[in-house]
Amino acid sequence: MNQINRYLFRNLLIATLVVTSGLSAAIWLTQSLRLVALVVEGGASLTAFFRLAMLTFPTFLALVLPFGLLAAVLFTYHRLTIDSELVVMRAAGLGPLALSKPALLLGSGVMAACFALTLFLGPAAQRELVALRQSVRSDMSAALLREGTFNDLGDGLTVYVRDRLPDGTLIDLLIHDARQPGIINTVVAERGTLTDLEGQPRVLVHDGTQSKYTMATGKTEWLEFERYAVDLQSLRKELTDRWVEPRERTLAQLLHPNNSPEDIRFAGRLRAELHNRFASPFLALSFTIIALAALLPGEFSRRGRGGRITTAAVGALVLQASVMGIANLISKSPVLTPLLYAVAILPIPLGLWYVNRSRIGGRRPAAAPERG
Repeated sequence: MNQINRYLFRNLLIATLVVTSGLSAAIWLTQSLRLVALVVEGGASLTAFFRLAMLTFPTFLALVLPFGLLAAVLFTYHRLTIDSELVVMRAAGLGPLALSKPALLLGSGVMAACFALTLFLGPAAQRELVALRQSVRSDMSAALLREGTFNDLGDGLTVYVRDRLPDGTLIDLLIHDARQPGIINTVVAERGTLTDLEGQPRVLVHDGTQSKYTMATGKTEWLEFERYAVDLQSLRKELTDRWVEPRERTLAQLLHPNNSPEDIRFAGRLRAELHNRFASPFLALSFTIIALAALLPGEFSRRGRGGRITTAAVGALVLQASVMGIANLISKSPVLTPLLYAVAILPIPLGLWYVNRSRIGGRRPAAAPERG
């Protein structure tokens, strides 16, 4: 790579990193705001929140990277045009393909990164994200340990804890249990501890009283105790068996789904996810070619090429929307699978052909006059 190519590649790489970082930060912020409610409701720690937030990055980075690259190529070559640097490079003997080489090299690298994200890193992060989210939602102790708050745990169960000591001891508890129809139990205790007895979540309370009100008879029974176990099974939200979403599955699981009724029923979704993972990374290189085809051919103008830049941006959006739309249609119409790859890949050879045949400046050199 000569000095000019290194100069172009460096500028393209820096612009890509800056634009991608900005887009990723904006999307990450919106995703994080959605996670705040989950963490607050589940009472999880700040560490769990940051783990959830960081795991969202690989899930959308494959979508952001091609647009970051598109913006970087448009910005870099447009700036070089305004500063007349492309004119100087052209005068030095660099043709359209030579000027495109740094962008094509970077586009190939981004495409390889997108393949890694869509085929391996993204699904792995999605699986970990779902598992961690379920863990936060099913964390029994986190839900109980909101000191000074009446915690409505659903199913007619309300728990109040005044304080919690560093060793996990709960101080001054009130447990209002109306889960059994027609019977209301209220337990007040000086202290308690969370535990699992025979796999069942319970709170062991000490030195307190229990009042049991029966609606049918209108009677209230009182009981003083030194130790009492309260069943909190309704608090734990077990991780029940569920159908694994296509975006969580490994490549092998998409290539060879099992014979479960759910996989048979949603075979189209699995097929669409598989082909989308292989087709969408090509958009990184296609976007690069679209940007190059918009800016390299034609007359140079110091006033800029706003119309061409707008056309390239709209074309990239249409291409992305087309790939996503066809990928969704594949789930119902497998015959459209070749069309998905054609739409994602075809702009690459067409754009290279257009850039190569077009002379920068729009004119071929005039033929030398014949001597008589």
